[in-house]
Amino acid sequence: MNHTTCRILVTGSADGLGRAAAHSLLSAGHEVVVHARNPERAAGLGPLLDRGAGIVVGDLTDRDAVRRIAAELNDAKPLDAVIHNAGVWRGPAVMPVNIVAPYLLTALLREPRRLVYLSSGSHFDGHPHLSLAGIDWRGEHAGSYADSKLFVTALAAAMARLRPGVLSNAVDPGWVPTKMGGPNAPDDLELGHRTQEWLATSDDPQALTTGGYWYHRRQQPPHQAVNDRAFQDRLLEALAHETGVSI
Repeated sequence: MNHTTCRILVTGSADGLGRAAAHSLLSAGHEVVVHARNPERAAGLGPLLDRGAGIVVGDLTDRDAVRRIAAELNDAKPLDAVIHNAGVWRGPAVMPVNIVAPYLLTALLREPRRLVYLSSGSHFDGHPHLSLAGIDWRGEHAGSYADSKLFVTALAAAMARLRPGVLSNAVDPGWVPTKMGGPNAPDDLELGHRTQEWLATSDDPQALTTGGYWYHRRQQPPHQAVNDRAFQDRLLEALAHETGVSI
């Protein structure tokens, strides 16, 4: 049971799981900052803004926009939690949105106490033995969704290790019927956003743990590379080299 009002950023909250999470968190009495990639998408967030949500706008494929978002948030009231919800299934935006933007925001934001990264069961199909130097971080070609989700799951585990005062976890929301998941996806849309909200706000003992990979409030073993410190370090080094920003 949560007893504290939290201030939470939810990236990619114009629709799907992000919007559902923002709606639910507002209903629970939390302060929410929603995010849209452009003004047109932001216009659709009016119902959440009318309920008191704050907003940041910026395309997560644009690193300067990610830096502006971070600077804007750092100038405002500190965040208690970030739900790195924004995700792209295919096309050139996969790596920029799914791993580079979460990395940059993690590096640049004044440390929130809780970090929640959206993973996927697809991360088990990722390739940890690829040369990270050869990854198309800039999205000039289509990247592998599975690889991007393996990377962001390892980022969550690395933050749990490197920031002992921060609770950092990854969540598989399931294959749910969102725009990305498609109308025939078999998992429960409601359950798809509850675990990340719980990890971002709850005082339940389980929600106060770190370094987990979660599916519907149950911890699961992730791909073995996720908790491999050497892999985590290679990943962070490659992202620091690519972005010019170190964690």
